[in-house]
Amino acid sequence: MPGAIYAEGLVKTFGDVRALDGVDLDVPEGTVLGLLGPNGAGKTTAVRVLTTLLQPDSGKAVVAGIDVLKQPTEVRRSIGLSGQFAAVDEYLTGRENLQMVGQLYQMSARAAKKRAVELLERFNLADAADRTAKTYSGGMRRRLDLAAALVVSPPVMFMDEPTTGLDPRNRQQLWEVIEELVSGGTTLLLTTQYLEEADRLAHDIAVVDHGRVIARGTSDQLKAQTGGERIEVVAHEREDIDTARAVLDRHSLHGPGKDAVAVEPHTRKLTVPVTGGAKLLAEVIRELDTRGVEIDDIGLRRPTLDDVFISLTGHAAEEDKAPNGENGEGEDGTAAAAGAAGATRGGKKKAKKQQRKKEQAK
Repeated sequence: MPGAIYAEGLVKTFGDVRALDGVDLDVPEGTVLGLLGPNGAGKTTAVRVLTTLLQPDSGKAVVAGIDVLKQPTEVRRSIGLSGQFAAVDEYLTGRENLQMVGQLYQMSARAAKKRAVELLERFNLADAADRTAKTYSGGMRRRLDLAAALVVSPPVMFMDEPTTGLDPRNRQQLWEVIEELVSGGTTLLLTTQYLEEADRLAHDIAVVDHGRVIARGTSDQLKAQTGGERIEVVAHEREDIDTARAVLDRHSLHGPGKDAVAVEPHTRKLTVPVTGGAKLLAEVIRELDTRGVEIDDIGLRRPTLDDVFISLTGHAAEEDKAPNGENGEGEDGTAAAAGAAGATRGGKKKAKKQQRKKEQAK
């Protein structure tokens, strides 16, 4: 049975560019899928299709058990979206932005006000609650946008690089919020350029490149595909490099040989793939000491998601920008979530106008 987010054979082209080239996804209920990929891989385009902001050229997509193409309004009632760029009304206060979103979700005025207070506290915005959003810093706007996506705690969430622009403290806080949501049963599709974010939050990771899913698995599974453990040694003296190489060569995963140990002469660093963990590391340290090799640093390294990226795509992860400017949701951001109440763009403008009138009347 398909998960809370399901896609099969999604194709989307912009002119001659195939931003999505047969993407398949399946995210079980109550889990987090990390969607990772280099610049232009198609991550944001996939999010826009799944949240009804773009219509695919072909393929099938189902979110929360609802067909994205046949019932887009029903899909919007079941999702929350935080895109790459903060989609807040800069002429409304932080409090009014959240209350407006709540009312677009057809919450009562009292319930929307109460929820706004809760979210302002949660995202450290209470002190700025009654300032217009145009006076907020970039990080504050980002937090306000994230708060807006959580007004009704929808069963399915899409977060497109949610922590971009946040300082480490606020990023950590958002991670805790995400973990709390998922523990409560929320399903999340997360795109990110922070690989430690995917490492911590994602139950499963899909690596996308050139519009296709090229790898899928847990963080540990992807790292294992990249090549396992390695020992790295930095010799204190350049003259000791050959001796250190001979020691490491004996323990190479691929057996002794000319290319078993990688050497960087200018940094005096030697690297060798191994298997055996901390026990082998202790043995290597003893051998180096016996041979009189003084070392500045030694360690057992395991692959990182950076290593996975370089191995699978040939370069590290970067911020995604889809073709023809499809690199975020812009002004449609909260509209996709607030549209869950069936609000049209015109309806949203009307709601904003009413809020401004209230502000002028104060």
